[in-house]
Amino acid sequence: MTIIAPPFTLESATQKVRLAEDGWNSRDPEKVSLAYTPDSRWRNRSEFANGRTEIVAFLTRKWAKELDYRLIKELWAFTDNRIAVRYAYEWHDDSGNWFRSYGNENWEYDAAGLMQRRFACINDLPIKEADRKFHWPLGRRPDDHPGLSELGL
Repeated sequence: MTIIAPPFTLESATQKVRLAEDGWNSRDPEKVSLAYTPDSRWRNRSEFANGRTEIVAFLTRKWAKELDYRLIKELWAFTDNRIAVRYAYEWHDDSGNWFRSYGNENWEYDAAGLMQRRFACINDLPIKEADRKFHWPLGRRPDDHPGLSELGL
C-alpha cells in the first residue's frame, strides 16, 4: 500500500484521492481499512463507525447490498492535512434496480498519512441500467476511463 503523508500538494492530494478510489473499487474491506488509523472515526450518511473493526463491518454490509459497485472520486479541495472530494458510484440491489449515488467527503489525515476522520454525505438516484456511465470491469477504474467532470457529473 502506498502511503502519502501530509502536508499535501495538488499532486499528492490528487494521488491520494485516486488511491482511495482504487481501494474502494477493490471492494476488499480488510484492505480498505488499512488506509485508516486504528481509531479512525467515520460518519457515513446516518451511520457512525469508530475504528478499523467497525469500518470492516460497515464496508462488508455495504458491498453485500451495493452489488457491482463502481466508484469515481475527484479532488475538490485540500489543505495541509485535509482533503475534500466529490464522488459518484453506480450499483444495483439484489432486485436488479440500478442507482447512482452522489456524495461529498471530508477527510483528515494523521502525520503518517492515515485517515483519522471521514465525513460523508450521500444521495441515491435511481437510474435505468441503460443510463449507466461506469462500464469498466469490476475493480480499478482504467486510466483512460473519463472522470466525473469529463462525464458531466
